[in-house]
Amino acid sequence: MSTEPEPASKDTTDAVDTGPDTPGTAEVPAPDTPDAAESDAVEAGSATEPDAVEPGSATEPDTTEPDTTAESAAGSGDGGEAAAQVSEGEAELAAQRVERERIERRKAGKQGPIDAGGKLSGTAADLLAAVRAVESGEKPAAAVFGAPEPARRPAPEPVRRPRPAHPEPAVTPAGPVGPAPETVRSVRDVLAEGGAPESLAPQTAALLGEGAEEALRADPWQLLRVGGVRPEQADGFARALLGAQCGPDDERRGRAVTVWLLEQAALAGHTALELPRLTATLAQRGVPDPDAAVQGALAEGEALAFQDALDEPGARPERAASGAVGGSDGEGAEGESAEGEGEERPVRVLIGLERYALAEESLADGLARLVNSPPKQDGSTPDWERAAASAQGSAAELIRAVAGHGLVLHTGGEASLAEPAALLRAAHSLGLRAWAAAPGPLGRDRFAALLGDPSSDSPSPGPGQAAPATAAVPAAVTVTGLLTGAEGPGRDADGALDLDLLVVLDAPQLDVEAGALLAESLPDGARLVLTGDPAVLWSVGPGRVFADLLAARLCPQVASRRPDPGPLGELVSGIGIGELGQVEAPGKEVVIVPVRDAGEAVHRTVQLVADSVPRAIGVPAEQTQVITPGHGGAAGTRALNAALKERLNPGPGRFGGFDPGDRVVHSPAPGRVLPGRVVGADADGLHLSCAGETVVVPQDRVEGSVRHGWALTAHQALGGRWPAVVVVLPGDAVPALSRPWIYTAFGRAARHLSVVHGVEQALPRAVSEIPAKPRTTRLPVLLTPQVPATD
Repeated sequence: MSTEPEPASKDTTDAVDTGPDTPGTAEVPAPDTPDAAESDAVEAGSATEPDAVEPGSATEPDTTEPDTTAESAAGSGDGGEAAAQVSEGEAELAAQRVERERIERRKAGKQGPIDAGGKLSGTAADLLAAVRAVESGEKPAAAVFGAPEPARRPAPEPVRRPRPAHPEPAVTPAGPVGPAPETVRSVRDVLAEGGAPESLAPQTAALLGEGAEEALRADPWQLLRVGGVRPEQADGFARALLGAQCGPDDERRGRAVTVWLLEQAALAGHTALELPRLTATLAQRGVPDPDAAVQGALAEGEALAFQDALDEPGARPERAASGAVGGSDGEGAEGESAEGEGEERPVRVLIGLERYALAEESLADGLARLVNSPPKQDGSTPDWERAAASAQGSAAELIRAVAGHGLVLHTGGEASLAEPAALLRAAHSLGLRAWAAAPGPLGRDRFAALLGDPSSDSPSPGPGQAAPATAAVPAAVTVTGLLTGAEGPGRDADGALDLDLLVVLDAPQLDVEAGALLAESLPDGARLVLTGDPAVLWSVGPGRVFADLLAARLCPQVASRRPDPGPLGELVSGIGIGELGQVEAPGKEVVIVPVRDAGEAVHRTVQLVADSVPRAIGVPAEQTQVITPGHGGAAGTRALNAALKERLNPGPGRFGGFDPGDRVVHSPAPGRVLPGRVVGADADGLHLSCAGETVVVPQDRVEGSVRHGWALTAHQALGGRWPAVVVVLPGDAVPALSRPWIYTAFGRAARHLSVVHGVEQALPRAVSEIPAKPRTTRLPVLLTPQVPATD
């Protein structure tokens, strides 16, 4: 399973969402959907309604109805005898009646109108009253949420509780519970009738649920929600089922293609699309009325619309509006703006899927809470200053910044990792519960080794302080393990992470959903440090969290002054600023291997990994990583892995194409990569050893989630570093090359880099002229009114 965000035509079921109940309500998600993982993770709106869930009220319905029945039965007997003999059970019933009456009064009070200046005040009360009005049907959503809102204020702390983890845990001994067999059979029949592959039946049934057959017959374009299905394929399926009733102007097709395009945009890193761009692409896809298609998706709650103020010289940094576009009060935003400021403020209209819109809102609220709230006073100011004075250079600046701020950004290359390691040791010596989290096991293990190296910068204990024991050195975990509780400190009674300081490594890999989960999970007064190299590839998932925060300048930023050493460090540093120069490599640290075609590229790559690098550099094949731009093509990961397996671990591939000893990568979820080796296979599935843990992949999931791992893409290799790296650049790789890709691929080498070079002048041109592809995000707009900018 590819973890690349490009090409945009690739699809994934993870991007499909059912949409909100009411379009245009992204600011305040419905408070009574606690069982949905996404809603639970990004419940920013529920912070305005802290009394929505009473402690213990979840058990009330279980006792109320039986008690009522018993009470009625008691009352139907002899009243005098019952009154004379008050048993323990009747006393309990009486107490429960009193409790039920109290609960009913409280519920009735909360359902009544809420005026600003009451229990809640100002915007919080108005917003809660508006939500209640929409939920009760008194007002349409467009009338309530179409008006402009004032500048955002930091959201109140949401009611915290332990929540289900959004990412999958690293160890998956068994597959997820699938749909009912009869549902799969009925869907398979419908797919066969429409000429679609029957192999899509399990995935389609899981997506559409128990009534999948009826849903497909009523709207055949629902098939577009299945990963890998394209509009032209869904059109053919719809024609087979609907016959003459099928046409390009069908509103069902317009809605489905709109949602599909938004999902493709998310795969390319966007959290939303500008309306003109979306409608233009819809027209290219054969949708006769793109505007009606977008309005239909909004009306059905399959997408959300936002109006964000454009940056202008002298304009106030606040949003113009956020809500449904095209509603009955759609002109209210501009009209009110004209009354308040004397002129209309320009806005851009964005359309996005609910899951990413809510995640970005929640992330902004969580980060604003960290920035605006003073951190806990763990350790006195002199203690922090002594710790900073004991460190060197940028590490001292980082420690001082963290001492007084809840959110700090740290940038630098590989050598700069010594600075967050020094910070963690200093925090641990001051008694803080400090942890580091990396997006994947490659980054976690790399940093854990650095934490255990006493030669790295470690502030010495201050006067009167004892040196921390080795066992007390803070640990590194994965972000997924931290959020699921499989690794790290776990959660406290309120559901927040039980820590005081969290350092997130390789922060450019953080997407908006993972970022929102982390920000929401931090307790009040905690400190968050995001550290990473801003020049590497951005996250596989949508958003550019680290880059947006760096550009917003809303919190302290510490730039490391540690250059990466040696010829490799010099080469990669030059690429980072757009220069591909020659470097002196007396120890063969950098070797260029020119090739004429893809076939020669594969041959030379195998020769380098199996013979040349072990003999000339002393790095064995198992410590050499091959990196290439894509999975397909004559020199993609598939072709390279096949050739490398034949040379390094030949075998019949009797376990679904794999043999014991094969080097593999396991992707339990889109964007997640666990490197490992094949141990064996049995009736339970394929047994892997991944980062020291045993993973069993069920047989039906092997083909879609396990690949050979001698050759990886640059996105799959993010977070890792190997003694030797072979970067393969065949001629057909030119469209995939960019400065971040080359910087990332070349930067994975610690001692030796071989470049199998078949792109001629396209390599220096990509370094100097092709920066990262822009992504459309809303995080800066959401953060600006909540947090004052810093210089």
